[in-house]
Amino acid sequence: MGQNTRTLRVASQLQRALNDLLRGDVKDPRLQGVNVTEVRVSGDIRVARVFFSTLDPDEDLEPVLASLERAGGYLRSRVAGLLRLRHTPELRFSLDEGSRRGLELTRLIDAATNEFTGDESTGTASSLPGGESAE
Repeated sequence: MGQNTRTLRVASQLQRALNDLLRGDVKDPRLQGVNVTEVRVSGDIRVARVFFSTLDPDEDLEPVLASLERAGGYLRSRVAGLLRLRHTPELRFSLDEGSRRGLELTRLIDAATNEFTGDESTGTASSLPGGESAE
């Protein structure tokens, strides 16, 4: 169980450090608004799968992914200095599809709610709760 606790701790520290670096140190404009949403570290702490999302879910993410991969060596060396691990994991970046799907669900719910409230406002807007009339 100690191994699992250790990998979870390292993953949490990596996520925090990478988000701090992306917000403060990385100057690449394609990485503005990138957020590390999750980090999964292998049992031997040699590889870290870094899941990310962007502020704009409709953005073309290929340039963002390419920029992250180019910055990977820099990020890894900076993380090594910050976390002082015996072995700093290799960073492998992946899009967090969960964030994108969640946003799409939110859009669908909003559209359905707007459609429902639009239909409802045609006849019941003048009545108050409890069946009382506004007049």
